[in-house]
Amino acid sequence: MTRLTWRTAGESHGPTLIGILEGIPAGLSLDIERVNEDLARRQLGYGRGGRMRIETDRVGILSGWKGGVTIGSPIAFEVKNKDSVIEKLPTPTNPRPGHADLAGCQKWGHRDPRAVLERASARETAARVAAAGIVRQVLEAFGIEVFGYLTGLGGIDCRPDGWEAAGERRSEIRQASDFLSLDPEADEAMRQAVDAAKEAKDSLGGTFEVRAEGLPPGLGSCASAQERLTGRLGGALFSIPAIKGVEFGIGFDVAARRGSDVHDPIVPSGAPGNAFARTTNRSGGLEGGMTTGEPLLIRAAMKPIPSIRIGMPTVDLHTGEATVATYQRSDVTSVPACSVVGEAMVALVLAEAFLDKFGGDSMGQVGAALDHYRGELQSLGKPLD
Repeated sequence: MTRLTWRTAGESHGPTLIGILEGIPAGLSLDIERVNEDLARRQLGYGRGGRMRIETDRVGILSGWKGGVTIGSPIAFEVKNKDSVIEKLPTPTNPRPGHADLAGCQKWGHRDPRAVLERASARETAARVAAAGIVRQVLEAFGIEVFGYLTGLGGIDCRPDGWEAAGERRSEIRQASDFLSLDPEADEAMRQAVDAAKEAKDSLGGTFEVRAEGLPPGLGSCASAQERLTGRLGGALFSIPAIKGVEFGIGFDVAARRGSDVHDPIVPSGAPGNAFARTTNRSGGLEGGMTTGEPLLIRAAMKPIPSIRIGMPTVDLHTGEATVATYQRSDVTSVPACSVVGEAMVALVLAEAFLDKFGGDSMGQVGAALDHYRGELQSLGKPLD
């Protein structure tokens, strides 16, 4: 059994994005169209730019399966770029504030921001979504759902009970939304906000939530700092370009409450596979860096895209003179797409933690380990002899 790992390679305007997944158990019937649906969802959202009208992202599996079933070896895949014009694009000399341009040039000694921005671009996240589209099928085989949706844009908040109100129609409602939200009534106000920002040659940020249902307790660990799931999930979300804040459960509200109004009481549970439950879930499904068995709830904040048409002050790397950053084709907002990427990153981390605990070389071995663990959890609720 190999621990789940993944890597991506490729540039924004290069020929293709490449990914390698290692550690997927053998015996998973892989639905490629499900992966392509995730990639298509990443390209949705009101306020997207021209690049989304060029690309039609689809994944191509290069290794690691036979007859539609994983065989236990590394899975290599690609997402080709139609807009493959890297050698034809001009070389800017004025780094853009808010991007990796200047810090990257300082790091590698470049005077060519394109040598940095081609890899720093959020286009790379298409490969992450493809990787997550594969691993989520492992999670779903064991009853785990990971679901992301937009909760606010440009200062306009969606209804706080959107998840509860949507219920079993959540996928349908999200797909029908121009913003991948669960609040149809907020969509019109957000649409107007995007139009106003576009008119002002500016951009907008926002927030999204990712929920995971069906998780067993005990994923992650308190034994070492590196294994704490809170840190692993937070780090994964912060690895997405433009993410500036992450919170779990009630998040920053914990600082203003008393302890009795923060922690989740433990009660006996009659549910199969777990003898305990919580009366609240203010922790967001995590305690001590481990899952509690309650739904995992994470929120993230994305800053406005820094490619804006009004221009930002900068300095020319060749002349040293003050100038204005060059505007490159971009979105007014991409928070809806970022919710899909956030969902992908959570799925990748949860799949890694799940296979760390229940790992096996085949899906059958993983299932057997999970069944044994559920039996142990049930026995913990029985009185000692």
